[in-house]
Amino acid sequence: MRAQRALGTCLSGLLFVGLAATGCTTVAKAPLASNNSSKSIRPAKVTYNYTAKDRDCLKRAMYFESEHSDHDGYMAVGSVVMNRLTSGAYSSSICGVVAQKRQFAPGVMTRTVSDLAEPDLDQAASEVLDGERHPDVKDAMFFHTEGLKFPYNNMHYVAVAGGNAFYEKRGLDGALETPAPLPGYEVAMNYVPVNSVTTAPSPILLPTADQIPIPMPDPTTTASISATPTSAIAVPAPRPAFDGVVQRVSFGRAGG
Repeated sequence: MRAQRALGTCLSGLLFVGLAATGCTTVAKAPLASNNSSKSIRPAKVTYNYTAKDRDCLKRAMYFESEHSDHDGYMAVGSVVMNRLTSGAYSSSICGVVAQKRQFAPGVMTRTVSDLAEPDLDQAASEVLDGERHPDVKDAMFFHTEGLKFPYNNMHYVAVAGGNAFYEKRGLDGALETPAPLPGYEVAMNYVPVNSVTTAPSPILLPTADQIPIPMPDPTTTASISATPTSAIAVPAPRPAFDGVVQRVSFGRAGG
């Protein structure tokens, strides 16, 4: 009898423990849902404005620095340009980065780009402006012609493309010596048409020779002024000739 009671007590205890464990398991699932929701939140993108001129500057850098090579070379140089733009250590515009003295190839802003390369350049420029980067360039903001050697310990090479060797400047501890650029997924490029700039002065229109404006009376001021009656203008009659004048004239002629 005691054995039956003990068995019943054990079964009741097991049932209670099972229910309690089930309840704890249900409660423990709630924090997991909150963790999953927090992972979907991404940081806001940093927006940079660019114009059609900036796009042309980007294409010029990709074309001349990669020795007119291929899509891979275009993307590598374009990634360096964007790394410099977003690092804050260089100009705040694409053209400012490309046109900086002694940084890119001589004549990069003035030489002629081949029309045959335009389709590939347009595609590469669109991809770079949309946030794509060369997968191996990473944080590199420097490159030189492939095959050259320099005796510097801070040149950390990361990629070779388009006839260039790309490298980061890092110290002995491995840390970047330059401000880190933003990754492509944190950058939003906003196209700004030139004619939409509000700071541009309005054109001044000058009248031409055959369009001389004629001043008109103001109706608000002339309407309250009564018209002045016109009067006849007296014209003086010619004065009659005097004999003395004629005599003086005739005397003068005689005395000459």
